[in-house]
Amino acid sequence: MIKSNMQRNGRKFNIDCKRCKRLSRFLKGIKLEYPNYHCAPVAPFGPDNARLLIVGLAPGMHGANATGRPFTGDHAGLLLYSMLFQHGFSNQPLSENSDDNLKLQNCRITNAVKCLPPANKPMGKEVSDCSDYLVDDIIKVPEGGVILALGKIAHDAVIKALNLRLVDFKFGHGNLHLLEGRSLTLVDSYHCSRYNTQTKRLTPLMFSNIFKLVLTVFKGRTSGE
Repeated sequence: MIKSNMQRNGRKFNIDCKRCKRLSRFLKGIKLEYPNYHCAPVAPFGPDNARLLIVGLAPGMHGANATGRPFTGDHAGLLLYSMLFQHGFSNQPLSENSDDNLKLQNCRITNAVKCLPPANKPMGKEVSDCSDYLVDDIIKVPEGGVILALGKIAHDAVIKALNLRLVDFKFGHGNLHLLEGRSLTLVDSYHCSRYNTQTKRLTPLMFSNIFKLVLTVFKGRTSGE
């Protein structure tokens, strides 16, 4: 595992975390309205030693917040999981619920913020307060691995978790950043949200090319480039 230059230790995922009071109160209210929903911090999904770590924004109301699995149950997951299957990172193209026998292969999915925020918009302090969990996710990525940030908030959260300067790492779809003394690579993509896909800001071809880029990075690292 990478021993990064991060100045603080990661914090292991805690489903009982209530550090962000606003989010905790919000989830309590949602649970009353939807008693069968998960309505708690959502754990990362996939093997700990995966070479690809995908970082999203936060659980969706009727997606991960309902099912307890990242990008499962809402529109954003449809394109993501189909691409993971297409490029060899999963055993099936759909993620429907936590009992569907889906397995990720060399890929792990997490969120910058582990709890559902109101209007899907976390406050800056909430992103910061959740950063220790993201640090733990990043530390587990093996040397030569790739972090795929879905959207600018996820990108910024990764950079801050690594104690790097945002000004040195500009977000842009398809941008590639070498991190941690070249031992990690950050790849940027537009988020696979319903809005982005319906407005064609992110097309299936564009998203597929992102995963081709990830595989190219893997190939280059394996060959010693």
